[in-house]
Amino acid sequence: MPATAPHYEQPYLDLLRQVWEHGDERLDRTGIGTRSLFGATMRFDLRDGAVPLLTTKRVAWKVAAREMLWFLSGSTNIRPLVAEKVHIWTDWPLDRYRRETGKAIDRDAFEARILADDVFAEQYGDLGPVYGKQWVDWPRYEAADEPGLYRRAAGHNQIAALVEGLRTNPASRRHIFTGWNVDELDRMALPPCHMTYQFHVSGNRLSGMLWQRSCDLGLGFAFNVFSAALLIAMLAQQCDLEPGELVWSGGDVHLYLNHAHLVEEQLARTPAGAPKLALTRRPSSIFDYRIEDIAISDYFPQAHIAAPVAV
Repeated sequence: MPATAPHYEQPYLDLLRQVWEHGDERLDRTGIGTRSLFGATMRFDLRDGAVPLLTTKRVAWKVAAREMLWFLSGSTNIRPLVAEKVHIWTDWPLDRYRRETGKAIDRDAFEARILADDVFAEQYGDLGPVYGKQWVDWPRYEAADEPGLYRRAAGHNQIAALVEGLRTNPASRRHIFTGWNVDELDRMALPPCHMTYQFHVSGNRLSGMLWQRSCDLGLGFAFNVFSAALLIAMLAQQCDLEPGELVWSGGDVHLYLNHAHLVEEQLARTPAGAPKLALTRRPSSIFDYRIEDIAISDYFPQAHIAAPVAV
């Protein structure tokens, strides 16, 4: 009898073990330290609704989906996320607030003030020109009336251009968008980790490649790979295509030294199951999806594994 194909999650678990056992131990900007390997690639089949949700621990896929919708909105303020009880971006502005004011406010109190106080939210909830700003409003300038001077023009919407390109010129090799705006990196709370996406049409199938300069394999990867698969599904629906494959590539792929319990627990588990992703509505544009349009079925993960986020 033919050998059974490995579970789609197994390459991730193999990489998790490789990084933990053989990674280069090094100091990092957070002061926690990591074990790191450079250069990794995984491929995930997205046909027939398949989605690479990890099954060896519970992934809060609705949080990841809400974050993706927030990116597509172009927002750079945590307020819309906090309003939906999404806390994954709060630590960075909270840390800045504590450093600048010296006040030992907790997360709940900080978020409550973000929601209640417009001025406070504008001052302390903004993350700088992170992902969504670059995706849908990349800064452009045009010549002003006075020679040698330039003025800000309407920003470039990379996502709208991508959809148009996929519809009108599917064979192009330029179906790319990126968040790595060199001129604005120092103004971002966190420079983009999942920074460059490229897409490829073959027949009626849309495949996508995500390149991450930096990947927290213990926490971030689960969100990143699901979000990329969701984006491919939405783009495919908008362009009358079907999802094909997700190719994930990581530059600095690492595990934090304080995540030993996460690694050991997860590697002791066996992946199982085949969850499915469905989009229940086709909105008028890529920017009009709602969380209610995204459905996951047959997802029966093992228990969540808590671990601290390094800021």
